Amino acid sequence: MHEIECSLLRPPKITATRAVDMGARYRAHHYGLGMTQRPEHSALDLSTLAVTKGRPPREPDAPLNTPIVPASSFIAGGPTEYAREGGPTVFAFEEVIAALECAERTRPAQAVAFSSGMAAADAVLDLIPVGGRVVAPTTTYTGVAVRLRELAERGRIDLTLIDVTDTDAILDSLTTGVHTLWMESPTNPLLEEADLATCLPAARSAGVRTVVDNTFATPILQRPLELGAHVVMHSATKSLSGHSDLLLGALVTEDPELAEELRTRRILLGAAPSAFDAYLALRGIRTLALRIQRAESSAQFLADKLRSEPAISRVRQAGTMVSIEFGGDVARADRVCHGTRLWAHATSLGGVESLLERRRRWPLEAEHVPDDLVRLSVGIEDPSDLWADLAHAIAAA
Repeated sequence: MHEIECSLLRPPKITATRAVDMGARYRAHHYGLGMTQRPEHSALDLSTLAVTKGRPPREPDAPLNTPIVPASSFIAGGPTEYAREGGPTVFAFEEVIAALECAERTRPAQAVAFSSGMAAADAVLDLIPVGGRVVAPTTTYTGVAVRLRELAERGRIDLTLIDVTDTDAILDSLTTGVHTLWMESPTNPLLEEADLATCLPAARSAGVRTVVDNTFATPILQRPLELGAHVVMHSATKSLSGHSDLLLGALVTEDPELAEELRTRRILLGAAPSAFDAYLALRGIRTLALRIQRAESSAQFLADKLRSEPAISRVRQAGTMVSIEFGGDVARADRVCHGTRLWAHATSLGGVESLLERRRRWPLEAEHVPDDLVRLSVGIEDPSDLWADLAHAIAAA
């Protein structure tokens, strides 16, 4: 059935080599590069990979950056004939993400870009058979949590929710019949961390597909493929692109057949990314390592300061994110969110600008998330300026 489906979507010449990376096919056709050519980069730092991957060949008068190619159709005869398959700008973005996620691996990874993080998540969920068992965190990104509950209520999947910090419970859940273990670490917005190094190999040994949402950590801080994940998911809208100006998602896997299944989901679900968004994300990812380093350092600085604040009852910090609670005082939490000048009261995270919001202002947020919890997405501004602004808002509230 899969062969028939693919043959209807693509010309026969592509079906015959469907497990080969689409970007590799494009580069081989247009630039004369070998189909399996993958320059050794195991000795290169992640910051170097973020800058050097996804660029055109260095030829006379060639552009330094991969340009935006706003085309829906391509001349027949090459590996890409329609934009749902991808395109030069999208392929360049996928190349960088794949290189970052498998930086320490000898086996190459393939990335598949989507129009949003939720589109990427839904592509993975769409591969679960009807009635398939899914184990997922009690705390996860709101959109994914809502989608999982919706699928369970419709009888589409059999859903089991677990605490990601309870490793024994996760291992016990990996019984016969489980199809997918969905992990998020750190979790949103409680910043809980799972023992991925233990859980992912155990799930793989049990024949369970593992998916890790790596949006918060990014490949700079965590690379789940190295720990045994089958699929890594990103909302590239956030830290990867880093400028709060696009919607984009990505899935990364080392399994060529699985990568092709995900590309097929992209086509059938209408989730192809735009060349313009891919270009913006590619430009943003060049500074990923610098931005994460700066934001994580500032987050640690702010967390230390906040722990000394009498009005703050609890502080959590993981990577570039901080979550704080106000001893149950929801009104005070709201006043702090409205009382800052540098911090923007807005949703989302991972941009160069610092954002804060009380998460339970969203009706769909998980009920076990404290009403007074404020999530802080730390940007790259001067940390002392950020602290002065936040401390003033807390004192005034």
